[in-house]
Amino acid sequence: MTNHLDSFFAALSDPTRRAVIERLATGPAPVSELHAPHDMALPTFLTHLKRLEAAGLVRSEKIGRVRTVHIEAAPLAEAEDWLARHRRIWERRLDRLADLAERIERSEGKRS
Repeated sequence: MTNHLDSFFAALSDPTRRAVIERLATGPAPVSELHAPHDMALPTFLTHLKRLEAAGLVRSEKIGRVRTVHIEAAPLAEAEDWLARHRRIWERRLDRLADLAERIERSEGKRS
């Protein structure tokens, strides 16, 4: 699982790749459409798509001369699960810290 998460977060560390994922969340798109808003050469953009594909975040299919890219939900769900687990851990820790701060504040209030 760690390798999947490493490649997931590494792939999403780039703003171009995040923009592609955001666009694909609305549905599949041809490479030409995904490339259009980015001010870079097509071969450079294709490197970004390959990185997303290697991380399992997208898949592509070629029909005729058009290559269409689709988002893959499984890696997103895996990362969401990991983030949710860690969010629960930190929320519990922060709740305990807030409880401690309240107890300290109350005990200081009694001394005054």
